[in-house]
Amino acid sequence: HKAVSGRWPEKSCRFMLDLLTNAESNAEIQGIEAETLHISHIQVNRAPCLRRRTYRAHGRINPYMSSPCHVELILSQKAEPVAKAEEEGQKKIGRRRQQRLKNGASAE
Repeated sequence: HKAVSGRWPEKSCRFMLDLLTNAESNAEIQGIEAETLHISHIQVNRAPCLRRRTYRAHGRINPYMSSPCHVELILSQKAEPVAKAEEEGQKKIGRRRQQRLKNGASAE
């Protein structure tokens, strides 16, 4: 028996691609470059089931349920690295000294 290669859930992938293209067009409208965006949060929640009915043999009826979902997708811009400025003439202050200065001690 040969191993069967896996398949993508095509309908779900199509919805995700539609969401991403929508987010890209929203970014262009707002003046943000789409290349600088990355997905910072994605969440899928279960939505209320929609009930329909399917008719069976001998006059029976079975439920025909759909299981929809809510997809939450948040994109944010990548932070550009900032070069650290060179400090001249100042000596390093320890962490405890910084804490004391922050709390209101005098800088002697």
